[in-house]
Amino acid sequence: MIDSKVGTCQNTSGMGELREVRMDVKAGLIDSSKTKLRFVPIGAVEMKDGFWKARMDRNHERGIPRLLEHLDSHGVIEAFKIVSGRATGKPRGPYFRDSDLYKWMEGAALALQSYDDPKLKSTLDEVIDDVVAAQKDDGYLNTFFAGELADQRFRNLPVEHELYCAGHLFQAAVAHYRATGEDKLLACACRYADYLAGYFGHDKHQGVDGHPEIEMALVEMYRATGKRSYLDLAEYFLSQWKFKDKQGVDGHAVRAMYLCCAGVDYYAETGDKEYGAAVERLWNDLTLRKMYVTGGVGSYYAGEMIGWPYDLPNERAYAETCAAIASAMFSYRMLGLTGDSKYADEMERAFYNGVISGVSLDGVSYFYMNPLACYREYQRQEWFGCTCCPTNMVRTLAALPGYMYSTSDEGVWVHLFDNSEVSWKLADGTPFTLNVETNYPWDGKVEITVGLDAPKEFTLFVRMPNWSPGTEDGSDVENGYLKLRSVWQPGDKVEVNMQLPVRLIGSDPRVQSNIGQVAVQRGPIIYCAESVDNPGVPIRDLNLAAGEFEEAFEPDLLGGVVTLTGEGAVVEDSCDRGPLYQPAGAWKDLSRRGATVKLIPYYAWANRGTSDMTVWMPLR
Repeated sequence: MIDSKVGTCQNTSGMGELREVRMDVKAGLIDSSKTKLRFVPIGAVEMKDGFWKARMDRNHERGIPRLLEHLDSHGVIEAFKIVSGRATGKPRGPYFRDSDLYKWMEGAALALQSYDDPKLKSTLDEVIDDVVAAQKDDGYLNTFFAGELADQRFRNLPVEHELYCAGHLFQAAVAHYRATGEDKLLACACRYADYLAGYFGHDKHQGVDGHPEIEMALVEMYRATGKRSYLDLAEYFLSQWKFKDKQGVDGHAVRAMYLCCAGVDYYAETGDKEYGAAVERLWNDLTLRKMYVTGGVGSYYAGEMIGWPYDLPNERAYAETCAAIASAMFSYRMLGLTGDSKYADEMERAFYNGVISGVSLDGVSYFYMNPLACYREYQRQEWFGCTCCPTNMVRTLAALPGYMYSTSDEGVWVHLFDNSEVSWKLADGTPFTLNVETNYPWDGKVEITVGLDAPKEFTLFVRMPNWSPGTEDGSDVENGYLKLRSVWQPGDKVEVNMQLPVRLIGSDPRVQSNIGQVAVQRGPIIYCAESVDNPGVPIRDLNLAAGEFEEAFEPDLLGGVVTLTGEGAVVEDSCDRGPLYQPAGAWKDLSRRGATVKLIPYYAWANRGTSDMTVWMPLR
């Protein structure tokens, strides 16, 4: 059995008693002496009414239960029962079906760190029982390679996601252990990981799964258990990818991002400088050449692939929801290594745009692909034949509090802003709370109240986003963080006011899809024009005029958003455009009429029926 080693941290802010907060062996995802930051765990953060809590609540109340119903009706849970002998029949579903249940389990376990929900806990316990019962005596666990396919283990690793499924089991097990202190699922995962560590290795059987995932999961297993063999196995699989030699991100977008996450995780635990150089090189290639303005990743439908540098088509953008999530995971890990806000900026870009565009405002329907322009019928769905994105979304929304705060030897770091209270400990074990009040992302005012038992000196680091003009009072800013060193008194307050200017964003001229066009950004939010807000305005023809925008918070629109209204123009309906190809400049003389243009946050489009939409618009 594995000891949970649980302690507690009490709220001392004088703002009412906090629930007790679990302190496991590791605080958050990354807690290493070789990294700059140590992430605060989900259970130490109490979300309060605001932008993210509303989405977490819908995920908890609707997304997680509804998705379990779909997993059940599509035979995913039944497959485990059949393999264990608890049910009869032939398992249904694709070869990667186990991973979908494991991601749901991880999401449920993460949600239990934020919500006291005995019903969800009981349901998860039942699912865990079904999973554990299907495990073979040697530790192997996969419902596809069972029965008549039992002798096909590891015969087709490049294609059939065998180790990918194992990785998601491992992550679910670690999340469950951290949430509950119970080790039933973790013990199951350890048996499987031990089996794999005995089977694969430099001097053992050779091979690597075609879909990276197990690599970072093994590092998480190492963090939870301290078993070096798991870290060594992660290194073996990474070596099969020749990770240290990679010069750029390429191939299947999600696979590439997961592999990068694993590289960061391995570096965080070992300090291997070749891995450190590789992950920085790959992150730069991604963000400087191959990422959409929404944080989306993946330009091509063929192979769900990352494209060539600067090849970022908008209408044909694949930008899989899973890839945006994975890019945020990558930036989050890079942030932990360095404490440099450029990584938090890209994490924020993804979360507020390319990630949550993947889920409907009611929390039960999902996009698989997230184009930046659409002139066809395209709606979110509750289920897909490949349902990786819905299950990934539920675990990501449940994990959000864990992305918001960190500690270091110097003090406390605030990365993302929302109404919340974090109750944790400084590097020397001193308990503290930070209570954050804000209307972010619609307003840039952030008020932070410090809670302590007694005066204490430390540094409070508050991120100053790259889209904000910065401070005007001469405050110390280091690597994009406002650096506030003080002997803090219980109840001390800090107020940060970030400007949220409306900005016209251009792209590198090598992005041919965007030549002569602009996107519109306010704070972290990327905006789009949707036909439902612009009746009589053909979105494909829309030109935007340079000028001021009217900003208005509309509480009853799309869950409450700031809309932007400006001036534009469209080609007259009666205008004869002529042949498809004409001498250059012929279209400049087409008759245009003025149009008022209303923009909404990109993440909220397609929540009011079928409509046309574009992010990028020609500037006149």
